[in-house]
This record gives sequence, structure tokens and C-alpha cells, in this order.
Amino acid sequence: MGFFSRLKEGLQKTHSKLVHEIKRIVTLSPKLTSESAEDLEEVLLGADLGVAMTEQIMIAVKKSYETQGSKGVDVFGVARGEIEKALGSEVIGLKFQPSGLTVISIVGVNGTGKTTTSAKLAYWLTTQKKVVQLAACDTFRAAAIEQLKIWGERLNVPVTAGEYGADPASVAHDALSAAAARHANVVIVDTAGRLHTKSNLMKELQKVHRVMDRQLSGAPHETLLVLDATTGMNALTQAREFHKSVPLTGLVVTKLDGTSKGGMVVAIQRELGLPIKFIGVGEQPDDLQPFNPKEFAAALFPDA
Repeated sequence: MGFFSRLKEGLQKTHSKLVHEIKRIVTLSPKLTSESAEDLEEVLLGADLGVAMTEQIMIAVKKSYETQGSKGVDVFGVARGEIEKALGSEVIGLKFQPSGLTVISIVGVNGTGKTTTSAKLAYWLTTQKKVVQLAACDTFRAAAIEQLKIWGERLNVPVTAGEYGADPASVAHDALSAAAARHANVVIVDTAGRLHTKSNLMKELQKVHRVMDRQLSGAPHETLLVLDATTGMNALTQAREFHKSVPLTGLVVTKLDGTSKGGMVVAIQRELGLPIKFIGVGEQPDDLQPFNPKEFAAALFPDA
């Protein structure tokens, strides 16, 4: 099964709800009345598309009804077109250093799937012929170190790890040294989950980044925030706060296969202006793939 098919399958909960509700509204009210417009707006907000994106779609839908009449309006096509406009058509990939190491820091709150994302990203990079090193810098959760080591063995990717409770900055330092020694292309740093409201933990993350920058100028070159799609618009607050503490270069949205709130992908990219670089729709290593805005819009609003 290709990734687009898996994406459609993963977004089943979101688009099934959208399709069912929109069809119900359009069938009950062929003309766009103030009541049916309100119902449609509610459905779009319920999918966590966000206020700004919902307003943009509603303006376009109303305009279509005015110019084409009720029989000629494809609400799904209009919504899909507006989402494509908002997200852009470009797939924004990782920025690799022209020579030497590229360091990618994986950050986020507890439970978003950072360790699994780090491993899946390592797998994807190996398919792109990159030599990868993993760094187990979540030293507060003993299971995270073991989990990354198991993934490393499974993927045949070396893992630099310290003891439980070790200084994460020291582990990051060792990982960069090990990667340089084996002429690796990419280091993926799996950091500890931390609440964006805990300033001491955010300061510790800043320290990890400072240590890497001293060792290798500009590191980390990518800082990717992992967001759990099932949290819906709460993820927007997390992203804003993390971005204040450590400059983010992109987002990774996981667990899209378990939510009816897939629209949050659109809302977050639109409101923060941060590119979504990868999305995850399952548990397998290849279920994390680069974010393709056009495919996402088509999966979210399929042809009716």
C-alpha cells in the first residue's frame, strides 16, 4: 500500500466525520442559509481546522454559492482548494548541511512519540542513503534509552546512550563525537519529554542545544517539535511555547490515524507559519513520511 493510501486510511476518522456531516447539511439545505452555514462552520471547527482556516473556507463556499448556485457547488472541492492554498504545494524537506554532520533535535511534551519518531526518522534517512547516528538524550525515562537501543538494533543504526539519570548534554556531546568519527551524515537527538510550562526543563533543553552548538557550529540544524494529533488544538499552545524557548524549524505530527481532529495540521501550520516536515499514520518504520500538502488536502477532503 502506498503512503497516500495509508494517509487516506489514517485520516479515515477525520474525513468520514467531515464527509458525513457536510453531505447531511448540503442534502438538508441545498441553498446555503444562515442556519446551514452555521452548521457547516461548526463541522469544520469540530475537525480542528482552526478559526482562521474555517473562515477562509466559509468565505469561499459562500462565494461559490453566489456565483454558481446551489447545484454547481462542490463543497469538498472548495474546501480542498482552500487548504491547498493555505498549506502551499511545496514539500518542505530537511535542510542538510552541505558537508559534515547535520544535527536534528527532536523535542516535545511527554507522550507525543518522540522516541519512536526519532527511530522512524532514522529509518527514512537510511532509505535516502544517509549514514545516521541516534542519541538517547532522554535520560529521565529509563525505558526511552532501552526503546531507542531496540530500534537501533532493528534498523542497524548505532545509538549513543548514557546511564539513566546522566547529563543529556553530555550524551549529545558524545553522540556528535561518535558520529564524526564514523563519518556519519546525520545525528538524531531524542530529547526528554517536557511540559512547555516547566521553565527549568526548558532551560535544560537550551543547555543541550548550547553544548552541541559549541561542539559543532549551528547545531542543531533542525529542531523538530513532535505533536500528537489526538490532542487537537492543544498542540498549538505547545508549539507556541516551545518556539519561544528553542527556535523550531519544523513540526512532526504523529498519531493521525487515531483522531477525528486531523484538521489541526492545517490550523497549526497556518497560524504559526512553521512547516510540517513529517507526518505519522501508524506504527511501522515507514509510516512516517515527508508531509505532502496536496496529498493531505486530498485525503482530508476526498471527492464526494
